[in-house]
Amino acid sequence: QVPVVAVMTTGGGTRALTSLLGNLLGLQKLGLLDVISFITGSSGSTWTLSHLYQSADWSHEDLSRPISEVRRHMTKCKLSCFSLESLQYYAKELKLRKQEGYQISSVDFWGLLLEKALDDGKNNHKLSDEQEALSQGQNPLPIYMILNMKEDYSLSEFKEWVEFTPYEVGFLKYGAFIRAEDFGSEFFMGRLMKKLPESRICFMKGDVVYCKNLNCINMFFIFSVMQTLHIATKEPSPSGRRHELETYLVTPECGIMGIIRRILTERVMVSKFYNFLKGFQLHNEYLQNKNFCRWKDTVLEHFPNQLTETAEFMCLADTAGYIDISYPPLMRPERKVDVVLHLNYSSGSQTLPLEEASKYFQKQGIPFPKIQMSEREKKNLKECYIFEDTETPEAPTVVFFPLVNDSFRKYKEPGVERSPAEMAQGNVDVSTIFSPYCLNSFTYTGEAFDKLIELTSYNIQNNQHLILQALNSAIQQKRQHKK
Repeated sequence: QVPVVAVMTTGGGTRALTSLLGNLLGLQKLGLLDVISFITGSSGSTWTLSHLYQSADWSHEDLSRPISEVRRHMTKCKLSCFSLESLQYYAKELKLRKQEGYQISSVDFWGLLLEKALDDGKNNHKLSDEQEALSQGQNPLPIYMILNMKEDYSLSEFKEWVEFTPYEVGFLKYGAFIRAEDFGSEFFMGRLMKKLPESRICFMKGDVVYCKNLNCINMFFIFSVMQTLHIATKEPSPSGRRHELETYLVTPECGIMGIIRRILTERVMVSKFYNFLKGFQLHNEYLQNKNFCRWKDTVLEHFPNQLTETAEFMCLADTAGYIDISYPPLMRPERKVDVVLHLNYSSGSQTLPLEEASKYFQKQGIPFPKIQMSEREKKNLKECYIFEDTETPEAPTVVFFPLVNDSFRKYKEPGVERSPAEMAQGNVDVSTIFSPYCLNSFTYTGEAFDKLIELTSYNIQNNQHLILQALNSAIQQKRQHKK
């Protein structure tokens, strides 16, 4: 009768990174962090998870230490990321990665930038290392969500959900998984043909990033300066024709410049890994398979020779390019999730990811509550909502936390009003175009960081009664279903 509880987070760059820390702090203060079985993430929220799971007992320790550490990195100047020394380091690491047998892309460069911006130096942490934080069941299972796509198709036409845990990596649709430490290696018909070293976590962080997270204006400025400083010019040969114009061929001198150029021009950032399904053939009745049909949602489902098992590489992209959610792993029937705390950090409409998720699952025949909110409600969002489907026991109860600043303006803690001198501390802009937490912001002031942590922690604590209501409702439903 004990409900299975999960935390589902969206992307949102450094806003997601910071806000998730605040939400988890709020859950810890309520004594509810220990009841969570799964935490799923995409994009920026995975940066938080990969940081926390380097500590074997993070959920039982005071979260103020990792929060202080992230604060130090979020408030430091990021110009050193583009120093000559840093560029040489990136080039060296990319060369090493290529020698190891990996396909190099702009995503790898982005991962190294993240490492430099959010760490103290080279971090040798790997995904499988996080098993240590799960060996005694002491922390929730982290699940990183990403999409496999085809370069000739848009994400609306072809995408496949891929989940990463410290134990395994695999496709929900095909039910095919491999060990986390073997991801990236070459397989054929399920046999390991060539073992590649497991990727460092920074390259996995690079996989889960949407191109909108880049501050393209600043990147273009830096690119222009670097190109000015590092170009090779070829003098034009004298021409005997007066009408011909003198021209110069300008090419980047350093190989890393081509990668930066692709970052600025790519529509969707894609990372390529060897496809571990290569060589397999789908069963001739695959379209009748219940698990396959559950996730069958692309234009190529009726053409087995065009699905993933025939591809040389997987092309991985951020889920935000389709729907900014990490729900799918929680919808696997064997996980039996009863309550989902939906923590939203995405830009634009706070309700859109949840609404799109509901429509998607309804279309797929996957039990999920219907989301019905008026336009008036969407414009004046509260801190927390509960959505449930009492007629479908298999559907999880969703406790939805949009990123809003409502009663926090007046209260510094639940039930504790602010004094006139403290009112300014409650002014946290998380919704306008002037917000310091926009997607392309990679540096916060100390005050802005602290305010976002306090707001997101408060929103959880102030709605303890709704979380407990959802848990009690799930318990009652399990009792009735058992009878």
